[in-house]
Order: sequence, then structure tokens, then C-alpha cells
Amino acid sequence: MHFFSSNFKLGILGGGQLGKMLLYETRKWDIQTKVMDPSPEAPCKIACNEFVQGDLMDFDTVCAFGKDVDVLTIEIENVNVDALEKLEEDGITVYPSSHTLRTIQNKANQKLFYVDHSIPTSPFTRFAYTSEIADSISKGGLQLPFVWKSAQFGYDGQGVKIVRQLDDLKELPNVECIAERLIDFKNELAVIVARNAEGHIQTYPVVEMEFHPEANQVEYVICPARIDNQVAEKAREVALKVSKQMEHVGLLAVEMFQTQDDEILVNEVAPRPHNSGHYSIEGSYTNQFEQHIRAILGLPLGKTDSKVAGVMVNLVGAEGHTGHVIYQNMNEILKMEGVTPHVYGKKQTRPFRKMGHVTIVDKDMSKARAKAQEVKELIKVVSQ
Repeated sequence: MHFFSSNFKLGILGGGQLGKMLLYETRKWDIQTKVMDPSPEAPCKIACNEFVQGDLMDFDTVCAFGKDVDVLTIEIENVNVDALEKLEEDGITVYPSSHTLRTIQNKANQKLFYVDHSIPTSPFTRFAYTSEIADSISKGGLQLPFVWKSAQFGYDGQGVKIVRQLDDLKELPNVECIAERLIDFKNELAVIVARNAEGHIQTYPVVEMEFHPEANQVEYVICPARIDNQVAEKAREVALKVSKQMEHVGLLAVEMFQTQDDEILVNEVAPRPHNSGHYSIEGSYTNQFEQHIRAILGLPLGKTDSKVAGVMVNLVGAEGHTGHVIYQNMNEILKMEGVTPHVYGKKQTRPFRKMGHVTIVDKDMSKARAKAQEVKELIKVVSQ
């Protein structure tokens, strides 16, 4: 099949920042794109060949959209999987597949998948409703503290809460959920695995993630992770096992804990480009977005080595600010060597909303990390 400057059409479900960065690559190669998102102001709207406003969870809407493309992919997991399955039955190529996405979309199913395939993960208990948890605690079936996770529709730290006392449960929605043992870990790590339909695989270097203590969002991604080579290899092996068992096509970001005993436990996965790979735009020979396109179209996978050490800083809306966005001190960070800001194109900010990121590259990791801290303190995402 001819992809470049042809009638081939790539469909993308979701028009947020990940889709926007995928479109950098499709425009580079002149691949025709069609994007659907519920928002009329989606970041993808100005960069794709065709934009459709529509509900990603509506069966008929997703089916109608998908019938008009040659290959369909996603930039967000919250889409109608039954519609994807129907499109596959009708001969549309869908990556990641409906089968893969159905496993990942529900965190309880995802955790059961790890258990069934002997993939190390933290112990957990599954509940049909949050209201069942208090009874389990009273009968000794569950002990405080633990991590509560909504089984579905969580993103960017939403749908996750550390429960330290019974009163914490009152704040949570009464939905299907899991309660995970709170892990005492040294580091939170991630490995992105690229895989095409023929089973060819490439892995990106292990990255280290530093999280905001309140928002449960990644603040910094550091590549390469500052860990022993043996631990890095163990993380890579676990990520490859997850990839092999899921048989995904495209990218699979595997988030993991490094315990105090240097064991690796899988936290969760995302079958798409991921926040932990944004550094690759400036730092890698093949960035994660190009690699996803290569994988789903069956093109040769690119080199995943880093050219230089990289640190990514997330730009999120400041607390106390909701409304039309203003980026303060952008000129100051643009004066800094090796610093590249990415603004996602979201016009409205709110506390902790992901509005952009900044990549810092340097031959010296310690200098890159120090500069990242300076960037974090300088730039402010506020409202008018």
C-alpha cells in the first residue's frame, strides 16, 4: 500500500495533544488524516486533512467515522470498543486492536491479565462498587492504607486516590474499582515498546518519572533513568513480556515501580504515545510519534537510542486559575540553551490541566535536571 502523497487515509480517534503531535509526523510524510474529537476546539483540528466533531463513546458515530479510513488508531483509550470490533469485522485495520484495548480499558481486567500471565504487579482486590470497600475493611479482608483506582475512565491522575482512613472513601464515586496495596518504591519507571503486526519490536530506554504529590501527575520525565544497569534491564524484560502477551501493534507504554528490593512491578499500561515519551521529540533518533506511525503502517521501526540526555517538564494549569490561558515567562525559557517548549493549543486552562511540556537536552544529565527545575520555577500557566 502507498501511504505518502496518496489517497490512503489514516483515522485518529481523539484530537488532543497526542493526536496533534502525531500529526507533526503525518504532515512531514504527507499522509492524509481524518480526526474525530468531541471538542470543536480540539488541538488536532487545524492540522488534519479532515476533522469530525463527534462522541468517541457512541457506537454509531465511531462506526461511521471508521468506515471512511484505511487504518484507524487512537490517541485516547476512552473510545467505544464494540464499534472498533465491528469495524474490524468489516475489514478496517484497527491498531491497537479492539481485543488489546478491551483488556487495557478496564483497570480491573488489566490487573487480572497480569496475574493470568505471571507478570509481576502489586496485590489488589476488585470491587463492583466503592461502597463495598468499607465492609471489606471491617471484616479484615482489606487493610489501610491502599490505592483506590476507578476501573474505567481515569486519566492524568483522575480516578486515583490514596486511602489512608475510612473517611477518605466518602470523597470517592461509587463505581467499579480496585484497591491496590500501597507499594514502598524507590522509583517510578516506564518503558515504551514499539511493535508492528509482524512482531518486530523496539524498546526505548528506561525513563524515570517524578510525580506531583497532590495531582498524581508526572512533573518530570528523566531519560535515561538514574538506576543501575541491572535494574534497567529487568524493567526492559518485564515490558517486553507485557508486550508479547498483549500482542499489541503500535506503542505500549509500560509504567512500573522499582521496589526497595529492586524488584519490578507493573503499575499500568497505555497502548499509544505517552507522556513518558515526549522527551523523544528532541532527544531520540526516532521520536515516539513517528515510531507509532511506523508501527501501525507496517513500516520499518526506527532507532530508539537517545542522542543526548533529556528531561521533560509538564506544563499544567496553576492552582487557582481557570479561564483563557496565559503562559508567563516564555521569553525567559526561550533564552536557555537546549530548551524547547511545546504548547498544546488548549485555549482554556484549569488547575493541573496538561497545557504543554518543555524538553531540556544536555550531554550532562545533572545539568539537564537542574535546568528543568529552573524551567519549572520560571514558567507559569495562568488565566487572564
